[in-house]
Amino acid sequence: MKLLKWLIRRFDWARALAVALLMLILDIRVWDHELVQTLRFQAFDFYQQMQPREAGSFPITIIDIDDRSLAEIGQWPWPRSTLADLVTKTTQAGAVAIAFDIIFSEPDRLSPENIAKDNAALPQAIRDALKALPSGDTVLAAAMNSSVVILGETSLRNVDADGATRTDGPKIEYAFLGPDPKPFMMQFPKLIQNMPELDAVAKGRGIFSVRPDIDGVYRRIPLVMSVQDQVRLGLSVELLRIATGGEAFAIKSNAAGIDGLVVARQLISTFSDGRVWPHFAESSRTRYVSATDVLSGRLPPNRLSGQLVFVGTSAIGLEDFRTTPLGTPMAGVEIHAQVLENILGNTMLVRPNYAIAVELVTILILGFLVIILVPFLGAAFTLLATIVMMGGFMTGSYYAFSAYRLMLDPTFPTFAVALIAMFMATTNYLREERERRQIRGAFGQYVSPDLVNQLSDDPDRLILGGERRPLSILFSDVRGFTTISESFRDNPAGLTVLMNRFLTVMSNAILHHGGTIDKFMGDAVMAFWNAPLDHSDHVRSSCRAALKMLADVETLNTDREAQHAAQQSNEVLHRIDVGIGINTGDCVVGNMGSDTRFDYTALGDAVNLASRLEGQSKNYGVGIILGGSTAIPVQYHFAVLELDLIRVKGKIEPAQVFGLFGDETLYADAGFQKLAALNVQMMAAYRGQEWARAAGLLNDLEAATNGMPFNLDTYLDLYRTRLDDMKKAPVAPDWDGVFTATSK
Repeated sequence: MKLLKWLIRRFDWARALAVALLMLILDIRVWDHELVQTLRFQAFDFYQQMQPREAGSFPITIIDIDDRSLAEIGQWPWPRSTLADLVTKTTQAGAVAIAFDIIFSEPDRLSPENIAKDNAALPQAIRDALKALPSGDTVLAAAMNSSVVILGETSLRNVDADGATRTDGPKIEYAFLGPDPKPFMMQFPKLIQNMPELDAVAKGRGIFSVRPDIDGVYRRIPLVMSVQDQVRLGLSVELLRIATGGEAFAIKSNAAGIDGLVVARQLISTFSDGRVWPHFAESSRTRYVSATDVLSGRLPPNRLSGQLVFVGTSAIGLEDFRTTPLGTPMAGVEIHAQVLENILGNTMLVRPNYAIAVELVTILILGFLVIILVPFLGAAFTLLATIVMMGGFMTGSYYAFSAYRLMLDPTFPTFAVALIAMFMATTNYLREERERRQIRGAFGQYVSPDLVNQLSDDPDRLILGGERRPLSILFSDVRGFTTISESFRDNPAGLTVLMNRFLTVMSNAILHHGGTIDKFMGDAVMAFWNAPLDHSDHVRSSCRAALKMLADVETLNTDREAQHAAQQSNEVLHRIDVGIGINTGDCVVGNMGSDTRFDYTALGDAVNLASRLEGQSKNYGVGIILGGSTAIPVQYHFAVLELDLIRVKGKIEPAQVFGLFGDETLYADAGFQKLAALNVQMMAAYRGQEWARAAGLLNDLEAATNGMPFNLDTYLDLYRTRLDDMKKAPVAPDWDGVFTATSK
């Protein structure tokens, strides 16, 4: 009861729809559409291809009218006298019985009297002699009368089809063990029979008609059928009946249909319509002997002794090939031979009436398991559970086939499980998407849209309130923005368009390298890395973003210059120059503000220093200024030069500052390596109060910048000015080399 109450409490709209889908799936299986049948058939074909029946050793031989026989004896049809000779020699070779997968429904056109009739130019004496000879049908009938021959007959489904002959013929004795089974049998309203003269001497008559399944594959073979309201046996089982004494047969039936045939005192289980599903073996030439070898006496001794013989054709031109479950065409006569092998070896495939019930119950159980469990599982476990269920049933189905020749459909139950799992996974996704929309609605008022998208993808990692973590913080600002604004005093909309373009460029560079945009402050941007989501390489990513920002702004300037030139405007075009400061350190990051208005931002000394560093970029004439905690981890990966040791405004502790000039490519350049070495020497001379040496190294640095994609003019002028000032007003002996900045 507790479980039931628990299920009822969790029975939401998604599960209700899933149950409805499950019921629809069960209805489709009961309806058993052609597509469902085809998938099931192909699965059973695959099983047979994976594990075909071993051919074994059976007293069954096919006398084959093959291409070699046609080449040696002549084109088909052969004279009935030739076939009479074939029957006689087969019997003399010790064959028990002979079954023809051929029908003789018309008189022999190669009989002597027909030859005389068709050749009026022959001398009358020859024509009279030919007419005096017995007909080919008479000769064949005589041979059959001395042998045990079963003639093949063919049935027609179409009542209006041409070629149907008389309805009489020898009666076959049979009995019903149960209710009348004829309504369950395959029904054929017409029958094509053999010539009466031949039919009268045949020991048996079997139907060799075999109908393919809906996909054109010959899988199921009728052993018994109703033809013109008469019960008739298939060719294979009729051959067995006659070879074992020709006793009457019985049909065992019940209210659900046919259980099987009792032939030669043996019960042959069938499907309810009287068909069997043979387990096919690979086609083998060991089953065959060539008809020309029989006629010419070239067979090995005793090759046909004690054999049940089928006579048929595999000649290409006679087109008696059928597609089998093994995927390869097989001569129709060999299909009949394989049916008889399955009867003798008791190797028929089994699909009992309860198979459908097993499949429906399996769909029901697995479907409900998916409906109950999937909403509580993640995507990975959902996939795993679905694979386990599908794989388990498919494995069981194959084992049943391999061990017991039992056919349980692996396709539809696995399809049903997959479909329901997909449906439940989709509803899970829709539920999660709704939760993400709720997150966006809750945080969209105070968190940037890009940040919201990241958090909605992984809401479990969202931590409300402040948390302490190391960040790399970036500040950027436009140099001379006031001048740029003044140039748009008559076109404020144009300034808006320009700033939108500019801020889009800056934002894209930050987001491309995994940063979080904290805020826009007019033309200024604040961003940080490693929050709210972890970023293992946030220091280098922030540097790459800064380099991309400068490069993209330069591209923006180039585009503006091209547009300005195309417009042939007389107005002065002001370039956008950007200063960037980056610092790394521990910060508190989270929701900051009041009860009514708050923002997701970062606070801490490292943030303040990053802001001050951005302001120093104009003093050194360098686009990107790095704090020591940012520069030191990347100094062997990026083109970095130490610039100074300064005490920024508002801080007591000095900070080591660096300039970032390029990525790994520039760092590896020999010219830059020389420049970096000179800069280290200059800094050492400067801090060691070796003013003359420092001045000389400044000149060397200026020369070394030739060919570099940047210049150090402002930086070099700054130090030259300092050296001049120090010559005029010498520093104290305990001077520590720290420069105190007087502006932000």
